[in-house]
Amino acid sequence: MNEDIVLIGETDYRDRKLQFGIKIDDRRRHFYIIGRSGTGKTQLQQTLAIHDIQHGRGVGIIDPHGEFTERLLKFIPKERINDVVYFNPADINYPIGFNVMESVDSEHRHIVAASLLSVFKKIWPDVWSARMEYILNNTILALLEYPQSTLLSINRMLADKDFRKDVVINLKDPIVKAFWTDEFARYHDRFQVEAIAPIQNKVGQFASNPLIRNIVGQVVSKINIREIIDNKKILIARMSTGLIGEGNASLLGGLLITKLQQAAMSRIDVPEASRQDFFLFIDEFQNFATESFPNILAEARKYRLDLTLAHQYVEQLPDTIKAAIFGNGVVSAPFMASTLAPLPVPDQSYDIEIIDASRAAYGTPKELVENAISEWMLTVAGEKMDKEDKEKILDKETPLIHTGTCQTCGRGVQVPFEPDPKKPLYCKQCLKKVKRERAPSPASAPAPVPGKVKPPLPKQVSPEHQAAVAVSGANQEKFKQDLADLLQRVTPQSYGTPADTPVDDKKPIEA
Repeated sequence: MNEDIVLIGETDYRDRKLQFGIKIDDRRRHFYIIGRSGTGKTQLQQTLAIHDIQHGRGVGIIDPHGEFTERLLKFIPKERINDVVYFNPADINYPIGFNVMESVDSEHRHIVAASLLSVFKKIWPDVWSARMEYILNNTILALLEYPQSTLLSINRMLADKDFRKDVVINLKDPIVKAFWTDEFARYHDRFQVEAIAPIQNKVGQFASNPLIRNIVGQVVSKINIREIIDNKKILIARMSTGLIGEGNASLLGGLLITKLQQAAMSRIDVPEASRQDFFLFIDEFQNFATESFPNILAEARKYRLDLTLAHQYVEQLPDTIKAAIFGNGVVSAPFMASTLAPLPVPDQSYDIEIIDASRAAYGTPKELVENAISEWMLTVAGEKMDKEDKEKILDKETPLIHTGTCQTCGRGVQVPFEPDPKKPLYCKQCLKKVKRERAPSPASAPAPVPGKVKPPLPKQVSPEHQAAVAVSGANQEKFKQDLADLLQRVTPQSYGTPADTPVDDKKPIEA
């Protein structure tokens, strides 16, 4: 049997039963499986994965249900027990540390930041905004340069001024540093709160969940993805939505894919001919299909990260990802496998031994993890902050506070300026009282200054003249001129009054 061909079925063309399969070269161009529920997608993936495991290849599986991984564990041979990394977030007593922000090279920081933003954007599409993305992107880029950063550092950087100060001081990227020193530091307090509140609310949702916090909050990852790929190990990620929730599964699955992409791209230091194949299976692919996936499809092949993607129908994917799948020459398999019989389970399986060995090698007792996270919250750059250190850290947005004594009541006063001994200083209550006392009353209002008050209108004026006074600027002057011309044309004779008869202004004019 050719090891480079995975047999998946047999034909019945012209009543001839011929076995057929998939070549490994075709799988290196990625494999796309589409079929509605119950058509055999998972069975096909199991057949491919079991073949790879039994032939000593590197395999990664992201399973959002659990049945795939449960069955696969029974087919892992005894000699490969120690090759398995069983990542089960539902095992809350022994969480496995997974820090996606650990040890990211400067060349890959923007890729990791963009991937993290894509994961967050997929989970929270309804609340996403350009301002939220702008601030979160600069937060992630800053933390990727800072030692011992985790996803928990995001909210800490936005809320803890001492911590933010220490991060910004150590930044090397001039653009990111300029954002924090020249832009964010000058945000008005109210605007700053409004800008960061959506990020804190959303990031805080998983940070407050101990199941997620104890995994992503560990500074040192117990899972070395690059080492898993290079040494052809078996990574099984059981992201069972029924046990950990759909949002948590999407988050951890997306972070794992981000780390796999980063690890695969870091293999540029290995000649292409020497790169070992690593076959990654992603079931229910639409749950993890972020905006960064087109880049993974385009770049993964050259680094021998061979993808097998499975879900129910094409419409579950955004247009950009559909275009990337069909534009990258992915081998597609829309099918029904009703005649594909499942492989028989071996008489002896080592699933319990595999889980126990993986927990002992990669898990950490929950109590130790929680204590370490609590300790980390009180440190800056890995060192405990004492009172003297905190006093030395001053932020631009935090004004220096001075103290003084109220001249009236003698209370202590805190003000953001240095008090002048020659000028009185008041507390808030006394200052209000002084302002009320010094406010002029209506009876003592100052008399108008001569020459600045308009002279009163003459008593005997026509209504037309009064209207003209109310008009301002150039319109007023024009109106006056038009009114003067009108008055010259209107004579007393027009109303039947002798010319030498004085006009009575109080008597109404009869038309």
